[in-house]
Amino acid sequence: LADLEAWFDAMDHAGHMDAIKTSSRAHQRMLWHKAAGATPLTLDDMVPSSVPDVTEVIHHGRNSLPLPSAFKFFQKRMARPSEGDDVLFGYNEGKTRPWIGPGYFVLRQTEGNAQWMPRGALVVDYFSVPDGGVPSHWPRVVPNSKGLQMFVYDGTRDFLRRVSSHVVIGAAYKGETAIGQYFVLVREDR
Repeated sequence: LADLEAWFDAMDHAGHMDAIKTSSRAHQRMLWHKAAGATPLTLDDMVPSSVPDVTEVIHHGRNSLPLPSAFKFFQKRMARPSEGDDVLFGYNEGKTRPWIGPGYFVLRQTEGNAQWMPRGALVVDYFSVPDGGVPSHWPRVVPNSKGLQMFVYDGTRDFLRRVSSHVVIGAAYKGETAIGQYFVLVREDR
């Protein structure tokens, strides 16, 4: 993992994007397992404290779902709410959003949850949606139990582990069961 971290940290954003473009499910699964011993992520890793509240930070992603290549790319857009700094708000942007919806989530630490902590230090919790202000250009907040997004996001949590300062690996769970699907995220600096 130290070698992977150094390799990614030596790259700029374009290099990160090139590196994830060809990441397969096997690559992502390998990253997930190697990152088990990584330094735990914090909310500041996802939205740095230097970014003002209610200001979007984009994480570019590629998932391992069995989809055509064009549909494997997406963004998780996140922002710190103005009401506090113990969670982040976010949603998913990509080619499927017009059909299935934004997939809103609340990003929180797993500390204190003995079942979740071994999975990763942060959880993208689709059981919860933002209950406060989000950036004004984001889509309307809707629960994940409504519309077609219920088939993708409802009852789902994604757990996150650090790979490098800008690269994160995630694994999807339906309820409390791992579904064997992964995704890699690259944070875009503001």
